[in-house]
Amino acid sequence: MNNRTTGKIYEEKAAAFLKERGFFLLEKNYRCRQGEVDLIGIHDGCLVFVEVKYRKDKRSGMPEEAVGPAKQMKICMVSDYYRMREPSAAERQIRYDVVAVCGEDIRWYRNAFPYVRRGSGYSW
Repeated sequence: MNNRTTGKIYEEKAAAFLKERGFFLLEKNYRCRQGEVDLIGIHDGCLVFVEVKYRKDKRSGMPEEAVGPAKQMKICMVSDYYRMREPSAAERQIRYDVVAVCGEDIRWYRNAFPYVRRGSGYSW
């Protein structure tokens, strides 16, 4: 099984996990020129952009550690584009979450990182 197929399987598992916890899914694998976000939805009144990371086991590190500063900035850029294209989304508070899947263990990190803008002076 290739990485893309594996990723898709675990994104589906993450989506089901979130839905069971009151997450309303709007988009899967949202792509634009700025990049890609795995899941977009509504939870607790917030517009949530979710990055899903999978690792078979802990030997190559925890999956959540793979969402570093560069990936965070990309997700934020995609969220800007999404909110520009979807005017109703611009009215909601935004949150950036990470769903980490390690083996069969699923962890949901709400508000995993703050909004980061390119050129914002944020020090990496």
